[in-house]
Amino acid sequence: MERNAKIYVAGHRGLVGSALVRNLQNKGFAGIICRTHEELDLRDYQQVGKFFRNEQVDYVFLAAAKVGGILANSRYPADFIRDNLMIETNVIDWAFKTGVKKLLFLGSTCIYPRMAEQPIKESELLNGKLEPTNEAYAMAKITGIKMCQAYNQQFGTRYLSVMPTNLYGTNDNYDLSSSHVLPALIRKFHEAKRNSAPYVTIWGTGQPKREFLHSDDLADACVYLMNHYDGSDIVNIGVGKELTIGELAERIRRLVGYQGEIHFDESKPDGTPRKIVDVSKLNALGWKAKISLDEGLERTYQDFLHSFSGVLD
Repeated sequence: MERNAKIYVAGHRGLVGSALVRNLQNKGFAGIICRTHEELDLRDYQQVGKFFRNEQVDYVFLAAAKVGGILANSRYPADFIRDNLMIETNVIDWAFKTGVKKLLFLGSTCIYPRMAEQPIKESELLNGKLEPTNEAYAMAKITGIKMCQAYNQQFGTRYLSVMPTNLYGTNDNYDLSSSHVLPALIRKFHEAKRNSAPYVTIWGTGQPKREFLHSDDLADACVYLMNHYDGSDIVNIGVGKELTIGELAERIRRLVGYQGEIHFDESKPDGTPRKIVDVSKLNALGWKAKISLDEGLERTYQDFLHSFSGVLD
């Protein structure tokens, strides 16, 4: 990407988008374009078209999406598949129509089969049944990947798709009704400590294994790939290390300083038993994660305290 390029970060207020903006700014890119949802509804085809025609964007990071954890995905599957399909279709199609040089689409590792061989290679896509608790979201993301590949095949575009593992970091979503597991645990333990609660209840058995990638690492990988990768094949982005949800909860309990017990509600779903991505392709391309989980958790907890200063205390 040229230093004076016009770079549109779709979803700049979210966890991924805000990290992308920070990374690009730190690298000296001055032509970053952002729009709030109120300024530009990416579900509206005509609005998106007007934006791309007016701005003449050079590069796009498509980080905008409707996201959530097991609870939100289970309650609102129609919202997840509809909104994400509209966002992807509108941005990808108008990027093509207005001559965008390159686009990077942010997918998710939930696109892979529930029982995929571990660590998950990119070739596992569509090799088995999806995890039922987030099937609608996964189907939308798979369609986005296939759209990028189809446009590359038919029109010669340079659209790439990356599959980040479970994310966390600065500007995360801490709403217990819609957040992912790590930020939800941070809030639960903080509130339990504040309220002197005797225990914290966590969904499931605590046995599923996950890996966690800090959003600043993801942003750095995305900018690196935008500059160094031109293939249509998807690329996993992760750290290559995993731990159980129970182990994660214990780390967060210690970080927050909560002295109570952890109870697991085994009547609630666990989700996919194990999910760690094979990052050998990414590493071979020249990029590796730099932020350790302990460092990332400390950063994220400080972000949480800053975000809710005066609200939860």
